[in-house]
Amino acid sequence: MVAKSVKKTILVIDVGGSNIKIIATGEEKRIKIPSHADMTPQDVVDEVIKATEEWDYEVISIGCPCAIQNGEILINPVNLGDGWIGFDFAKAFGKPVKLINDAAMQAYGSYEGGKMLFLGLGTGLGTTLIADNVIIPLEGGHLPYRKDFSFEDYTGKEGYAKLGHDKWVKHTNRIIKILRDATVAGDVVIGGGNAKILEPFPEFARRVDNSAAFKGGFRLWE
Repeated sequence: MVAKSVKKTILVIDVGGSNIKIIATGEEKRIKIPSHADMTPQDVVDEVIKATEEWDYEVISIGCPCAIQNGEILINPVNLGDGWIGFDFAKAFGKPVKLINDAAMQAYGSYEGGKMLFLGLGTGLGTTLIADNVIIPLEGGHLPYRKDFSFEDYTGKEGYAKLGHDKWVKHTNRIIKILRDATVAGDVVIGGGNAKILEPFPEFARRVDNSAAFKGGFRLWE
């Protein structure tokens, strides 16, 4: 007789430069916690535990806006505080944790097969490639673009404030095409908080909302 697999109850944490968004198995309403430039990983743990004290969950998925390899943070997030490199989230939470780049988590929730390029327009520019169900996190937002500025400098939150809407749309669409051509992706997905204001929207791409990050977080434990 084959034993039936038991589904775990999962807490998904989407860490962003402006907010931390949380949801769990069986919960209909997500929780949003403001983040800030001095926020440490321990601050995140403390805030999440406090906000979810009435929730039950067994395992955790965390999407973090930084370079991650083999489940470990390599570089501190640009828009948050220090102390992220080597931080042990599983020990801090006292539960099993799967740690992934935040754009990669949203990309995984958006994936429908083949080769897909995901671009997250938010505080910065998240970039992930998924090919034949293999997640390949990128740091494409830090590639040089113009006048010693990166792709992220133009497409991110500060770029929008400096350029204004029309110029931001022009450069963002140009950068999306450059990255699509470089990766030869058949499916291009645009997510993040500013995806909704990208008009005109590229004809070759599709748009997803931030709920895709939660879907990706749940998928990590499937």
